[in-house]
Amino acid sequence: MTLRRKFAAMVAAVVLLAASGCTHAELHGEVIRVIDGDTVDVLIDSHPVRIRLAQIDAPEHDQPFGTRSKQQLAAFIYRRTVSVEEAGHDRYRRTIGTIFVDGKDVNREMVAVGMAWAFRRYLTDPHVLELERVARVARRGLWIDPAPVAPWVWRHRRVRITH
Repeated sequence: MTLRRKFAAMVAAVVLLAASGCTHAELHGEVIRVIDGDTVDVLIDSHPVRIRLAQIDAPEHDQPFGTRSKQQLAAFIYRRTVSVEEAGHDRYRRTIGTIFVDGKDVNREMVAVGMAWAFRRYLTDPHVLELERVARVARRGLWIDPAPVAPWVWRHRRVRITH
Protein backbone atom coordinates (compact mmCIF):
# COMPACT_ATOMS: atom_id res chain seq x y z
CA MET A 1 0.00 0.00 0.00
CA THR A 2 1.38 3.39 -0.95
CA LEU A 3 1.93 6.12 1.58
CA ARG A 4 -0.83 8.18 -0.07
CA ARG A 5 -3.34 5.31 0.27
CA LYS A 6 -2.35 4.69 3.88
CA PHE A 7 -2.86 8.36 4.64
CA ALA A 8 -6.25 8.37 2.89
CA ALA A 9 -7.31 5.29 4.85
CA MET A 10 -6.25 6.91 8.14
CA VAL A 11 -8.16 10.10 7.32
CA ALA A 12 -11.26 8.07 6.44
CA ALA A 13 -11.01 6.14 9.72
CA VAL A 14 -10.69 9.35 11.74
CA VAL A 15 -13.68 10.89 9.95
CA LEU A 16 -15.78 7.78 10.62
CA LEU A 17 -14.81 7.73 14.29
CA ALA A 18 -15.63 11.41 14.66
CA ALA A 19 -18.96 10.98 12.89
CA SER A 20 -19.95 8.01 15.05
CA GLY A 21 -19.49 10.10 18.17
CA CYS A 22 -21.72 12.90 16.94
CA THR A 23 -25.12 13.32 18.47
CA HIS A 24 -27.92 13.66 15.98
CA ALA A 25 -30.51 16.36 15.93
CA GLU A 26 -34.00 15.97 17.25
CA LEU A 27 -36.67 17.38 14.96
CA HIS A 28 -40.26 18.25 15.88
CA GLY A 29 -43.25 18.72 13.61
CA GLU A 30 -46.61 17.52 12.36
CA VAL A 31 -46.94 14.49 10.10
CA ILE A 32 -48.62 15.85 6.97
CA ARG A 33 -48.36 12.81 4.69
CA VAL A 34 -47.85 9.08 5.04
CA ILE A 35 -46.10 7.77 1.94
CA ASP A 36 -46.02 4.11 2.95
CA GLY A 37 -45.40 2.00 6.04
CA ASP A 38 -41.92 3.38 6.64
CA THR A 39 -41.84 6.85 5.06
CA VAL A 40 -43.65 10.07 6.02
CA ASP A 41 -43.48 13.81 5.44
CA VAL A 42 -43.18 15.92 8.57
CA LEU A 43 -43.78 19.68 8.51
CA ILE A 44 -40.77 21.23 10.25
CA ASP A 45 -40.37 25.01 10.35
CA SER A 46 -42.99 25.36 7.59
CA HIS A 47 -41.10 22.96 5.28
CA PRO A 48 -41.94 19.32 4.58
CA VAL A 49 -39.12 16.94 5.48
CA ARG A 50 -39.24 13.37 4.18
CA ILE A 51 -38.48 10.91 6.99
CA ARG A 52 -37.55 7.26 6.41
CA LEU A 53 -38.12 5.27 9.60
CA ALA A 54 -34.81 3.85 10.80
CA GLN A 55 -34.17 0.13 11.36
CA ILE A 56 -37.43 -1.09 9.84
CA ASP A 57 -38.65 -2.02 6.39
CA ALA A 58 -42.36 -2.10 5.61
CA PRO A 59 -44.07 -3.93 2.74
CA GLU A 60 -44.04 -2.11 -0.59
CA HIS A 61 -47.33 -0.58 -1.81
CA ASP A 62 -47.79 -3.37 -4.41
CA GLN A 63 -46.87 -6.10 -1.93
CA PRO A 64 -49.28 -7.98 0.35
CA PHE A 65 -49.90 -5.89 3.49
CA GLY A 66 -48.43 -2.77 1.84
CA THR A 67 -51.69 -0.83 2.13
CA ARG A 68 -52.38 -2.10 5.64
CA SER A 69 -48.90 -1.11 6.78
CA LYS A 70 -49.40 2.42 5.45
CA GLN A 71 -52.80 2.61 7.16
CA GLN A 72 -51.32 1.45 10.46
CA LEU A 73 -48.56 4.06 10.35
CA ALA A 74 -51.17 6.70 9.54
CA ALA A 75 -53.28 5.56 12.50
CA PHE A 76 -50.26 5.99 14.76
CA ILE A 77 -49.05 9.41 13.59
CA TYR A 78 -50.98 11.17 10.80
CA ARG A 79 -51.70 14.80 11.73
CA ARG A 80 -49.93 14.25 15.06
CA THR A 81 -46.99 16.22 16.40
CA VAL A 82 -43.97 13.96 16.52
CA SER A 83 -40.33 14.04 17.55
CA VAL A 84 -37.78 12.60 15.17
CA GLU A 85 -34.42 11.41 16.41
CA GLU A 86 -32.33 11.97 13.31
CA ALA A 87 -29.79 9.28 12.38
CA GLY A 88 -28.50 10.62 9.07
CA HIS A 89 -29.64 10.65 5.46
CA ASP A 90 -30.02 7.99 2.80
CA ARG A 91 -29.05 8.02 -0.86
CA TYR A 92 -32.43 9.55 -1.75
CA ARG A 93 -31.73 12.49 0.60
CA ARG A 94 -34.42 11.39 3.03
CA THR A 95 -33.80 11.94 6.70
CA ILE A 96 -33.40 8.60 8.48
CA GLY A 97 -34.91 8.71 11.92
CA THR A 98 -36.81 7.21 14.79
CA ILE A 99 -40.23 8.76 15.28
CA PHE A 100 -41.73 9.24 18.71
CA VAL A 101 -45.31 10.21 19.55
CA ASP A 102 -46.49 10.50 23.15
CA GLY A 103 -43.21 8.92 24.25
CA LYS A 104 -43.68 5.79 22.11
CA ASP A 105 -41.12 4.64 19.55
CA VAL A 106 -43.27 4.34 16.42
CA ASN A 107 -40.60 2.43 14.49
CA ARG A 108 -40.64 -0.32 17.12
CA GLU A 109 -44.45 -0.23 17.30
CA MET A 110 -44.72 -0.93 13.55
CA VAL A 111 -42.65 -4.08 14.03
CA ALA A 112 -44.49 -5.07 17.21
CA VAL A 113 -47.90 -4.96 15.51
CA GLY A 114 -46.60 -6.98 12.56
CA MET A 115 -46.62 -4.22 9.96
CA ALA A 116 -42.87 -4.04 9.31
CA TRP A 117 -39.73 -6.14 9.44
CA ALA A 118 -36.58 -5.42 11.37
CA PHE A 119 -34.35 -4.10 8.57
CA ARG A 120 -31.37 -6.35 9.19
CA ARG A 121 -29.07 -4.48 6.82
CA TYR A 122 -29.30 -1.29 8.89
CA LEU A 123 -30.22 -2.67 12.32
CA THR A 124 -28.46 -1.22 15.36
CA ASP A 125 -31.05 -2.12 18.02
CA PRO A 126 -31.27 -5.91 18.52
CA HIS A 127 -34.51 -5.45 20.49
CA VAL A 128 -36.28 -4.78 17.18
CA LEU A 129 -35.47 -8.36 16.14
CA GLU A 130 -37.10 -9.63 19.32
CA LEU A 131 -40.22 -7.54 18.62
CA GLU A 132 -40.36 -9.08 15.15
CA ARG A 133 -39.95 -12.59 16.57
CA VAL A 134 -42.81 -12.07 19.04
CA ALA A 135 -45.09 -10.65 16.32
CA ARG A 136 -44.23 -13.57 14.05
CA VAL A 137 -44.98 -16.19 16.74
CA ALA A 138 -48.26 -14.42 17.58
CA ARG A 139 -49.09 -14.23 13.83
CA ARG A 140 -49.77 -10.49 14.04
CA GLY A 141 -50.28 -8.43 10.92
CA LEU A 142 -48.26 -9.61 7.94
CA TRP A 143 -47.15 -12.67 9.88
CA ILE A 144 -50.56 -14.25 9.28
CA ASP A 145 -49.28 -14.91 5.76
CA PRO A 146 -47.76 -18.42 5.71
CA ALA A 147 -44.87 -17.25 3.50
CA PRO A 148 -44.34 -13.49 3.84
CA VAL A 149 -41.72 -11.96 1.57
CA ALA A 150 -39.38 -9.39 3.07
CA PRO A 151 -39.56 -6.01 1.29
CA TRP A 152 -35.86 -6.09 0.33
CA VAL A 153 -36.45 -9.46 -1.38
CA TRP A 154 -39.62 -8.13 -3.04
CA ARG A 155 -37.73 -5.10 -4.40
CA HIS A 156 -34.90 -7.31 -5.66
CA ARG A 157 -37.33 -9.62 -7.47
CA ARG A 158 -39.15 -6.67 -9.03
CA VAL A 159 -35.89 -5.13 -10.30
CA ARG A 160 -34.81 -8.49 -11.79
CA ILE A 161 -38.14 -8.88 -13.57
CA THR A 162 -38.09 -5.39 -15.11
CA HIS A 163 -34.56 -5.75 -16.49
